[in-house]
Amino acid sequence: MKDIAKQRLIELGKRLAEQIKNGQNPYFQTKVRSKSNILSDKGYLELGDKTEKREFLNIAQAKTFMQTIAVANKLKKFLDEDLHTSIRGLYYQLKYSLGEDIDENLFDEQSESNVLIEDLEAALDVKREDFNLTTDRKGVLAGPIKILDRFKGEEVIIDGTKMGRSGWMIPSDVDNDMEILELEADYVLVVEKDALWQRLNEDRFWQKNKAILITPKGQSSRGTRRLLRKLADQGLPIYVFTDCDAWGWYIYWTLKTGSINLAYLGKDFTVPEAKFIGVTMSDIDRFPFLAKLTIKAKEIDIKRAQELLEYDWINKYQDWVDELNKVISTKKKLEQDALQGERLTFVGEYINRKIENQEFLP
Repeated sequence: MKDIAKQRLIELGKRLAEQIKNGQNPYFQTKVRSKSNILSDKGYLELGDKTEKREFLNIAQAKTFMQTIAVANKLKKFLDEDLHTSIRGLYYQLKYSLGEDIDENLFDEQSESNVLIEDLEAALDVKREDFNLTTDRKGVLAGPIKILDRFKGEEVIIDGTKMGRSGWMIPSDVDNDMEILELEADYVLVVEKDALWQRLNEDRFWQKNKAILITPKGQSSRGTRRLLRKLADQGLPIYVFTDCDAWGWYIYWTLKTGSINLAYLGKDFTVPEAKFIGVTMSDIDRFPFLAKLTIKAKEIDIKRAQELLEYDWINKYQDWVDELNKVISTKKKLEQDALQGERLTFVGEYINRKIENQEFLP
């Protein structure tokens, strides 16, 4: 993919040079990244066909156009040098690019360059990881999987069954120079919280149940989302286990359908076939001990639940409408940690019951 990314950057430069040579106003097109251009009919969020033109000879766009070309030029340099950096590193590479004698920065805030990276991803249909830009590593994995990692001339085989108590930290780029060699799992279990992941890892849940055990440690990083898509493409069911509140549930929906901000990534970073194990408000009726372990929902929790009800890709499912309305009406929520209130090993029993009985939310 890096070769494709580099080629598309070169083609962009050639098109602009040709436009200038022909006396034209240099321009490029990118997809409109706004809610009005979001489609969800395929089960995940993606951008529609609306595009917008970015021109140099346009007072409102001249600075942004110049900044975008500077970003593209720097990204090609990273690929030429085979060096990686973060989006923060890119910002500092370009911040003072106008020169020491010019009392103006090319970029004043990192938020300016971040948006332009997304524009280039959308315009060139390339992931930032293919530009040698790294992102935060948050996800952790354990389970029956072997991955070949080629890095700087070395080949390392990652064995997910030999990661001890800490697990394997999922990198930001799981595509370039990385390959799944062996996969002997029956499904993937995504656990919102690291503490619950550690609880299940201590019980060797992944070994007893032939599962890939992953925690995104909250909202998933890009690397974790991409790896989940690759595992789903291998035919593994993806089950998600979060807190019983609008925030935990949104973590699930981000994995399943993506987010509005990252809709330009489409299916590559989503798992529409994912299913939700819990925790749900309905579990309070199924497991009576949970009734004593609920937490009072704050106003911000209620507001977030109401917001989720407004999303078309969520409110089309009556089960989810019912769950969200229960949070709103009872003003209660429930943490996944509460499942340990019965006994510490109950967490694994709960998950197994849900899977065996196919007790999922869509």
